[in-house]
Formats: sequence, structure tokens, C-alpha cells
Amino acid sequence: MEDYLRVGVISSTHGIKGEVKVFPTTDDVQRFQKLKKVFLDTGKAYVELEIGGVKFFKNQVILKFKGYDSINEIEKYKGMDLLVSREDAIPLGENENFIVDLIDMTVETDEGKILGTLIDVLQTGANDVYVVKTKEQKEILLPAIRDCILDVNVEEKRMRVHVLEGLLDL
Repeated sequence: MEDYLRVGVISSTHGIKGEVKVFPTTDDVQRFQKLKKVFLDTGKAYVELEIGGVKFFKNQVILKFKGYDSINEIEKYKGMDLLVSREDAIPLGENENFIVDLIDMTVETDEGKILGTLIDVLQTGANDVYVVKTKEQKEILLPAIRDCILDVNVEEKRMRVHVLEGLLDL
């Protein structure tokens, strides 16, 4: 399991005083108001950044980090992920999982047949859709609904599903 979870991506700078625009990748954008710190994934290391200010603008969050007071200090972080530790993550409800915990999970049918590996989660308006890649390199789309997803075991990286009629028809 990953120790850090992505909550946003720095999309650009905002003004000249060290603020950044962040595209949120969390379901609850208001969570930024409660965060005290985030970790910047530089690709080589995680840099802890203390949040000094939060504003909202359209579909983005504007963050000010303590100790970064000019555009020159912050613009090099454009395009980088912002993470929180698992301890700082929003608590999950019943039958909820972090997407990062589902990726690379083995998916098997209720009849015991290995269907493939979960490679992506598409977030639609109605419900999420799990993308499963078979050993034949085909993609199967499974709706994340109770009739289809029977059991998810994050520790064992296994998911048991019921393939609804017509889902495997080409």
C-alpha cells in the first residue's frame, strides 16, 4: 500500500508572491482548508511544505506555502504532485477505497476465473467504472456497483466480481 496519496497537481503559479494554482485530485476540495502540510513529489524526493493560505478559484485551489514568497522560488514546481500521508487522508466510509489501492489488483469472477488486472478507475457521474486488462490485453469495463463488485480485499490485492450479462460481449 502506498504511504502517500495524491490530493492535487500544481498547474501553474498565481501572481508573483509565491502562490500556486492546484488542480485537485481529491473528491473533497474543501479538505485543503484543513490541511496544515502537504508533500511535494519532486520525482527524487518528497519535500514537506507547510500551507500558509488557501483560496478557491473556479475549479482550482490557490495555495501559499510558508517560506516561498516569490514566483521564482515556486515556479520550478509546476506540474508536480502534492501528496498527503495516509494518516492525513480523509477517513473512508464503508465500501470505499482509495483508487491507488485498487490499481494492479487481481480481478477474479465469482466462478473463480481470473479476469485480469485492474489498471484504471474512470470516474463518471453515476458511478465509477473499473478498467480491467485481460491476459489477452483486452480491456473490460466493470461498473463499480454492488451487483457487479462483490468483494474487495486491499491487503491481498484481490477483487471478486460478478460479470453482468452482456459485459463480455463484443
